[in-house]
Amino acid sequence: MKLNSHNLDDFIEDVAVPTYDRSEVTVGIVHFGVGGFHRAHQAMYVDRLLQQGEAAEWGICGVGVLPGDLKMKDVMDAQNCLYTLALKHSDGTWDTRVIGSIVEYLFAPDDAEAVIEKMASESVKIVSLTITEGGYNFSATTGEFDTENPAIVADLADGATPSTTFGLVVEALARRKNRGLQPFTIMSCDNIEGNGHMAQSTFTAFAHLRDPALADWITAEGAFPNSMVDRITPVTTPEVIQGLSDRYAIDDQWPVAGEPFTQWVLEDNFTLGRPPFEDVGVQVVDDVTPYELMKLRLLNASHQALCYFGYLSGYRLVHEVAQDPLFAEFLLAYMNTEATPTLAPVPGIDLDEYKRTLIERFSNPEIRDTVARLCAESSDRIPKWLLPVIRQNLESGGEIALSTAVVASWARYAEAVDEQGQPIEIVDQLKDSLVPLARTQHENPTAFIAHRAVFGDLIDNERFVAEYTKQLESLHLNGARATLQSLRHQ
Repeated sequence: MKLNSHNLDDFIEDVAVPTYDRSEVTVGIVHFGVGGFHRAHQAMYVDRLLQQGEAAEWGICGVGVLPGDLKMKDVMDAQNCLYTLALKHSDGTWDTRVIGSIVEYLFAPDDAEAVIEKMASESVKIVSLTITEGGYNFSATTGEFDTENPAIVADLADGATPSTTFGLVVEALARRKNRGLQPFTIMSCDNIEGNGHMAQSTFTAFAHLRDPALADWITAEGAFPNSMVDRITPVTTPEVIQGLSDRYAIDDQWPVAGEPFTQWVLEDNFTLGRPPFEDVGVQVVDDVTPYELMKLRLLNASHQALCYFGYLSGYRLVHEVAQDPLFAEFLLAYMNTEATPTLAPVPGIDLDEYKRTLIERFSNPEIRDTVARLCAESSDRIPKWLLPVIRQNLESGGEIALSTAVVASWARYAEAVDEQGQPIEIVDQLKDSLVPLARTQHENPTAFIAHRAVFGDLIDNERFVAEYTKQLESLHLNGARATLQSLRHQ
C-alpha cells in the first residue's frame, strides 16, 4: 500500500499514524537539509507534540538546496510529505510510525523566490539546519568564513538569484527587516561544537559582505541557540524499504530507520518563541556546552576511533566492530583516559553509564550502520571531534596515545588501499589533496599531518609528532589489529 494521506486509515494497527488533522497544521519552521537525521530527530519531536494536541502552528516546511535534493522533493510530493520512521531494537523488534510534521517541501533550484518568501512570511519563526559539518563554509583551522567560495561570490553579485543556504536565508532576513518584522531564530542541529555560535558567525559574515547594516541588525535582534542532537541514523537502504513492505505492507519510497535512543539538548534562546519541546523529552537548558562536548568527544569521536581501524581490519558494519572485544576495550579506554578528562561536569548525566550505553548502541545489530559512512568526510569530522581532545591533553600533559592512534589510522585509511591490497573509495571533500599526501607516508611519515588546513599547528608539536609516527609505523608494519593490541600495554 503506497504511503500517502488517503491510505493512512488502512494501515495495520502495528503502525502508528498521525491522529491530528494535518490540514490544520501551519508552517512555523523552515528546515534546510531534510535527510535521515532530521526526519528521525527534530521532525519526530514536532510530530510528538502534534500527537499531543500541541504546536499546530509549528509545522515544518522542508527545503532542498542541492541538486541531489530533487529526489527528496519527488518523494515528498508523492507521499504528501509523509514518511515512515522505524526504530530498530537489538532484539529484532521495530517501533514504527508515520511522521506527519513536515507539511510542505520546496526545492530551491526550481523556485528560490518561493523559499525566500516562505521564510520572510510572518508565520515562520524558526529556520533550522542540518546541512552537515561541511555546510557552514568555514575553514577548519581558522574558523573564518570562506569568502572565496565561488557559490558565495555568485550569491553576492548584484541582482543574483540566491542558490546557497546563506544567500536564501539572508535575503529572507533582509525582507523581514524591510517589512518591520523581527528576524526568525536560526537553529543549527548539526554536529559542530558551538553549532549556534558557528551559525551566527557564518550567517552574519555573509550578511556583512552583502550589507553591514543588515549584519548589525541580525546580530542585535536575532538568535542562534546552541544544541546537542543525538540519534544514530544510518543511510536508508533497500533492505529497510523491503522490511517495511514485508512487515507492514507499506510502500514508502524513502523511510528512515534509526536506533531507539534519542537525545536533544537545546539552549533556550529564541526571538519569536518556540514549540514546547520540553513536553516531549527535549532538555531545554541555559548552557548546552557540557552536553555537546560530552557527545562530540565521546560518541562522535568514538565513531572515528572505531571506523578506520575497523575498516582496515576487514569489518564493514559498525555493530561487528563494536562487538569485537578488542575494539570495545579500545573505545572505552579512549573515552575514559583521554576524552573524559577534557570534559566539564555534565548536569544530570552519569558519564560512566553514558559510556557503557554508547558501546551497547554501537553494537545494535539491527541498525546495520556501515563503517564506510563513518569514514566519510573525515577532514570535516576529525578536526571538530577528535583534534580538540588531543590539543587539550597536550596542553594539560594528559594522555594522547589512543586519540593520536586514531589520527594515524585515518592517515593509513586515506592511502585508499586496505590491508588486503583492495582499493578503498575515499569520500572526502579534500581527498584530492589528502590521498596523494597519504600515499607518500612510507617515505615521509609526517606528510599527512603537515596539511595545516586540517591539522593546524599540530605538526609543530614534538610530542604529538613522535606519537603519531610511532603509531603510523605500527600500522604499516603490523596492521590495524596488532596496533590496537599493542596499545593495550601502553
